[in-house]
Amino acid sequence: MDWLRSLDPTLQDVLAALGRAILAIIPVFAPVPFIIWYERRLLSWMQDRIGPNRTGNITFSRTSKMIPSFLKGKKFKLFGLAQSIADGIKLFTKEDIMPTKTDKFLFILGPLIALFVALTLGGTIPWSGDRRFTPVADINVGLLYVMAISSLGAYGLVLAGYSSNNKYSLLGALRASAQLISYELAMGVSLAAMVMVTGSLKMTEIVAAQEGPLLGFIGFLPNWNIFTPFGLVSGFIFLICIFAETNRPPFDLAEAENELVAGYHTEYSTKRWGLFMMAEYMAMFTFSMVFSTVFLGGYHLPLRWEAIGMDFMTSIENSYLGGLSVMMLKGVVGLTLYIWVRATYPRFRYDQLMNLGWKFLLPVATGNLIVTATWIMITKVYGAAPGWMFSFGLYAVAVAVFVLLRSKKSTQYLDTRSVDMINQPARRTVDLVESKPEEVPA
Repeated sequence: MDWLRSLDPTLQDVLAALGRAILAIIPVFAPVPFIIWYERRLLSWMQDRIGPNRTGNITFSRTSKMIPSFLKGKKFKLFGLAQSIADGIKLFTKEDIMPTKTDKFLFILGPLIALFVALTLGGTIPWSGDRRFTPVADINVGLLYVMAISSLGAYGLVLAGYSSNNKYSLLGALRASAQLISYELAMGVSLAAMVMVTGSLKMTEIVAAQEGPLLGFIGFLPNWNIFTPFGLVSGFIFLICIFAETNRPPFDLAEAENELVAGYHTEYSTKRWGLFMMAEYMAMFTFSMVFSTVFLGGYHLPLRWEAIGMDFMTSIENSYLGGLSVMMLKGVVGLTLYIWVRATYPRFRYDQLMNLGWKFLLPVATGNLIVTATWIMITKVYGAAPGWMFSFGLYAVAVAVFVLLRSKKSTQYLDTRSVDMINQPARRTVDLVESKPEEVPA
């Protein structure tokens, strides 16, 4: 490595950043085939089906002289794990079809932007405590970078729908843009509360702020943001918003097959359609990592090892492989939740989608931001106990107001749909005339 140290310091920094970028892309890009297989298997289990279970199974011949004796007749099952790889090979070797009257440049640019967003979204996420390898860029506005990059995803979908010269694609693109803009507002406000609590936009400092004892006095548990009342509310809102950001069910109105054929990617096939699919799964995994970093302590497990006399576990967590393993485990939990929701909830109507974003998530996120700011101010002036008491009181008032408004709205909803059955005009009746028996001639 002496030759590397002899290089210009600027060139060393560039090569180091390039190496960290490769180490950040591999954990996001490599698991895509396994994520697709995991979703298909988990959905089949939830829906009482079999799912992919044959592709990749290896059975050795009993009679071939080329097979060693200890392998003859042996069968190795991969439980369909190679199905995604086979589908990928088929997808990228099929004939590429592009409609004649499309805007070819924008048609090609759309899936490339979607893939770019998915690959660069996690550039500021610390995968472990070893700062030599991660994050790619430990910048002071790391969380703001995540929000900025995620907002670029709307451009890929809009360009894909616009350039396709297809009304269904255009409608899907418009739905996607409206949906992403609506839910990014609530997402940003929910994350603003966490920024106020941790006092930084830097992702590594957000993780470090969650290493202390829970609520300041529970020593064996870390102070993860999800364990605090304001963090729980923000985490719930952020979780719903990342479902909408990735266009996953029940927020997949941009590609509703019963209304828009396939939405914004109706005219896409083979490689370009595959890029959209890969971008979606990579974005799912990366947003799970963002959620883990902001609300679940990042690469830390839910125990403070030094408080229970297991200091050696801290060094394992802070190592690259240890921290990466913890983050991958939390990512699998996030993916499982994505798939579980897909198998459970039906697709929203468009008015329900907008109402949830504008009339529920955004007001709740704003109220939570106000409560968080009030808690910080009272804690600094009067101490921790008055701050917690006042914040819990505000939450109780907010819940009471919500229940009151909800019950009032439900009453109005029923009143406007009541049917008055008084003084109705008489119904027409039909009198049945008894037929006389026919006389039989003598």
